[in-house]
Amino acid sequence: MQKPKVNINRMIRATEVRLIGPEGEQVGIMPLTEALARAAEAALDLVEVAPQANPPVCRIMDYGKFKYLQSKKVQEARKKQTIIQVKEVKFRPKIEEHDVAFKIKNIRRFLAQKDKTKISLIFRGREIAHPQIGIDLLNRVATELEDIGTVEQPPKIEGRNLTMIIAPK
Repeated sequence: MQKPKVNINRMIRATEVRLIGPEGEQVGIMPLTEALARAAEAALDLVEVAPQANPPVCRIMDYGKFKYLQSKKVQEARKKQTIIQVKEVKFRPKIEEHDVAFKIKNIRRFLAQKDKTKISLIFRGREIAHPQIGIDLLNRVATELEDIGTVEQPPKIEGRNLTMIIAPK
C-alpha cells in the first residue's frame, strides 16, 4: 500500500489556490506566490490538502507535525482492527460423549478469542446413509454454545462432510 504523495511549498503546480490559515481560518483564493509568501512569513509550510478541488486547497502548517499525526492515525487504526481467523474442529458420527465435551471446550476457547469456528463432521463408508445422526450432533453442539456464539451457517452437507460455522457473539 503506497501513501499518496503530498505536494508542499514549491512542489505545488497550481497558479491559484484556496488558502487556509495556520489556525484553520479561511483566507480565500489567491495566487500561489502570495500563499507561499504568507507561509514563509509564518515560518511554516504550504501543504496541498485537497489537490482535486478547483482551485486546489492549501493550508499553512508545520509539515513534519502533519506527517507525524498522520502516521499516528494510521497506527491507531491498525491497533483497533481485529483479524478474525476461522478455526476448525472435526467430529465423527460415532464420537464418544467425553470427546464431544472436550471438543466443545476447545470451541468455547476459540470463540472466547473472537475466532470463528468451522465444525466439520466427516462421514466414512456407510455412515453417510444416516446423515440425521450428524445433523443432530451439530445441533446439540450449537445449543450448548448458544451462550457464547451464534450459528452463522447452519449444518450443510457437502459431499461426505457436514459443516457448520459458529461466530462469536
